Amino acid sequence: SVAPGLHSQLAGLETLLLNVSRTVPRDVLIAFSPTEGPSTLNTTEKGKAGKIRLPKEIFRSLSSQIVSVMVTVLNIQQLSMFKEVNQTGQVLDNTVVGITVGNTSISGLQDPVQLTFTHRRLPPGITPQCVFWDPSKGTAGGWHSSGCVTQPGDKKTVCSCDHLTFFTLLLNPALDGSTAQTLMAVATAGCGVAMVFSIFTIAFCIFLRYRFRFEETVHINLGLHANLVGSLFLLNLAFLLNSGLSGRAQLGTCKVLGGLTHYCLLCCFTWTALEGFQLYLLFVKVLGIYIHHYLAKLCLLGWGFPVLVVGVAGVIGSYGEYSIQTKDHQVIARLCWITSKHVLVHYITNCGYFSLIFLFNMAVFGVVTQKSCSLQGTGAVQGGTKPWKVALVAAGLFCLLGATWALAFLTYGTSSAPVLYLFTILNSLQGIFIFIWLVVLYYPKTKETNGSLSHIIRHEKTTTASQD
Repeated sequence: SVAPGLHSQLAGLETLLLNVSRTVPRDVLIAFSPTEGPSTLNTTEKGKAGKIRLPKEIFRSLSSQIVSVMVTVLNIQQLSMFKEVNQTGQVLDNTVVGITVGNTSISGLQDPVQLTFTHRRLPPGITPQCVFWDPSKGTAGGWHSSGCVTQPGDKKTVCSCDHLTFFTLLLNPALDGSTAQTLMAVATAGCGVAMVFSIFTIAFCIFLRYRFRFEETVHINLGLHANLVGSLFLLNLAFLLNSGLSGRAQLGTCKVLGGLTHYCLLCCFTWTALEGFQLYLLFVKVLGIYIHHYLAKLCLLGWGFPVLVVGVAGVIGSYGEYSIQTKDHQVIARLCWITSKHVLVHYITNCGYFSLIFLFNMAVFGVVTQKSCSLQGTGAVQGGTKPWKVALVAAGLFCLLGATWALAFLTYGTSSAPVLYLFTILNSLQGIFIFIWLVVLYYPKTKETNGSLSHIIRHEKTTTASQD
């Protein structure tokens, strides 16, 4: 249905209404053109128009009925609808195709609806993406790709979607080859530097653990830091092995490399979560904390939990060759990773898992910052604490809790190139940041050093005990 008052705007509207009787369910094939509108497939010149395939699954529950299949082709150039705020991509030929079957909402199809959009050879710098109009996105609606898979071709793109609504092909500018190659070079060099500083940091943590072996809180904190930096070291090593061997690795080897890289990434995320949990215990719970073999149990969780996740992902065959392509579909790198077929595994185990960790750690960071500022304001922390040192400690905590990984959520669309550079550089330097942070925070540790986390924790415990 069309909203009242909108009919006068639909100059480019073409509608095909088919009454389809279904005693035996079968696929329905329809053709559409931006200039000629929809029609039955056999009346359209081959290769000149797009095609729609409606699977028989749609009609199974309607086999004894006559249903209306309506295909609407809209030229949105002169319309005020289907305009997304801050839209970066361009709608192919200003064409939007709407599909409805009967009066019911259809979604969650196992056999997807296929729309084939025909077009000229796309210019360099353009990547097609199948999208549908989501009226709930933002304030005025927007394009969304959930449930749709894009299969780009030379002069046509196939969209496979698990629901019926208004669809189009969005042409998004993408990274060029030189930018992608530069990012790969920066990432490779950064991994090498990060590994060197990770070794320095682990050695420094071992030295400090021996020096302050009688201070239990510092001892546990340094053990956590060493494990986190160790996971970063393994992640960088896995990436270098992956990028160096994946191009010529056999399928079995590639699956192992993909699982290893995924395992190291999950370990890194898990240890950042454990760092946040430790800060939560120290600054929020404060009193009455004693867990037998606490650090050993954290190690079991930090290194053991990712094994379960990777094991499940490996059983369902999630790992294999993954290609990184430029905007003109040129393959610039092949990595052993989660395959495109199992992209849902990536969204759940990486994006979803890190999102939960990030929200928790940022909440803990806010509590730690608030308590530190309140102690500074009441004069509880006095002495020669310099502002730059306080800022550096805060920045180190921010990095320690994995905030630099959150930049990955901003690397989408045409504006993502600068963010990609920032993400790659900051994560490459994460090992250096943690090393400098540890040096400033823990060494030299003298009686006059009142700005450290350990002093704040001790003062907080004393204050809480006096209040009780």
